[in-house]
Amino acid sequence: MIGTLNGVIRAVDGTMAIFDVQGVGFEVRMPQGELSTVHVGDALLAHTVLSVSQDAMTLFGFKSQQAKRMFLQLQKVSGIGPKVALSLLSTLPPDQLADAIRHEDASALAKAPGLGKKGAQKIILELKGSIDLSASAPDTAPTATSRPPEDLGMLQVIEGLVSLGWKHQDAQEAVGRVIDEGSFATPLQHDDVPQVLRLALASFDRGR
Repeated sequence: MIGTLNGVIRAVDGTMAIFDVQGVGFEVRMPQGELSTVHVGDALLAHTVLSVSQDAMTLFGFKSQQAKRMFLQLQKVSGIGPKVALSLLSTLPPDQLADAIRHEDASALAKAPGLGKKGAQKIILELKGSIDLSASAPDTAPTATSRPPEDLGMLQVIEGLVSLGWKHQDAQEAVGRVIDEGSFATPLQHDDVPQVLRLALASFDRGR
């Protein structure tokens, strides 16, 4: 998976920053407050999460492990996806967001665009008592031993499979097998990532 990105900022707009990592530009969506402190030319390490939907793969990035952990915890609530989780972190920093949940302050949460009072109450109901920002976020950037560590394309596909519910080891083996059988060039090119992901998913379906 792509657990972190360490690169140089090449562009910034209201919703995302482009990280240049060894010549590859990654679009990373970040909370508004963090984006306001990011400038073109900055060298920055972002703690990232890859979200895979039916028609897109989106990278979300955070300056701290605490923000990333909160982003993941929020999505454990049914009906809360990455966009709403990011909206919450754009409205309140992680520590204030955790305090609002602990103190059942639904009004503070409801200020996040796209949430609403009922959604805020649902977050409080499902997460109160379980929010813990002190623990380190799980390692989401394992390095495939059969490929060079700079193969970010392969890691992106593996993270996509894991986010869909597959075990990391199974995902790594499937991706390696697809790359070998399809004679894809490595490091895996950005344009090949969607095709390798589809082939890997198809291989899992055949094995059921």
